[in-house]
Amino acid sequence: MVHMRPSPSRHLRLRLLAVLVALGGGVLAACSGAAAPAQPPANQGLVLNRPTPQHVALTNQSGQSVSLASLRGKLVVLAPFLSLCQDECPLVTGAFISLQHSVEAAGAGKKVVFVETTVDPGRDTVARLAAYQKEFGADWDLWTGSAAAIAAFWKPFGVSYQIVPEAQPAKIDWYTGKTLTYDVNHTDGYFLIDAQGHERFSDSNPPDLHGHLDRKLTGLLNAGGLKNLDDQSLPNWTLSQALASLSWLVGRTIPSVAST
Repeated sequence: MVHMRPSPSRHLRLRLLAVLVALGGGVLAACSGAAAPAQPPANQGLVLNRPTPQHVALTNQSGQSVSLASLRGKLVVLAPFLSLCQDECPLVTGAFISLQHSVEAAGAGKKVVFVETTVDPGRDTVARLAAYQKEFGADWDLWTGSAAAIAAFWKPFGVSYQIVPEAQPAKIDWYTGKTLTYDVNHTDGYFLIDAQGHERFSDSNPPDLHGHLDRKLTGLLNAGGLKNLDDQSLPNWTLSQALASLSWLVGRTIPSVAST
């Protein structure tokens, strides 16, 4: 068999066509948009890919049965909290308000959900959580449950918590008007869970809001909490850092449009 080679002029045309195709591919790639956001840096938190307690049954502020399995298909921003926290939790709630505004403005509100789950099941009843949501603008699910269920939920995340004596002078319970008798020390930070229900990122530090927080949430803070609001010690995370981490999981940049 004789192998037919293209004529020199045809060969030149084929090479030119290949170059144009290559260039066109580059133009298309350039026009397709910016590169996907990078994963969070190691000094900010842990990038993971591990399962979460999908089937631990808890209850939200409306009395509905909930679980992480019920959120499959969504990206979840999760944080430990208690409604009577006087230090970091009000700052996290304030940060979530701002992050949620940015997510919704970017058109990702149906894809990303926020959840705060209690570390104080003895006091965080359904009624109290419903009141907290209404009073402090936490427009997302607040989860509670039995002591055993809460322990089972938080254990895989490495979240620890412990009842400690109330600092003196004791503050007043915003919900009952009674003097508080104890507090709960717990792990700070937040977690990002992907649509398949895997924990993808965790930052176990408190937020730095640079002094910006809603007046009602500020009213929950004790002296230590007020100091952290104005001057959060390192390590910590900022709203821009949290948005960058969330953008990585979403797959596109979510601009900041709101502040606390």
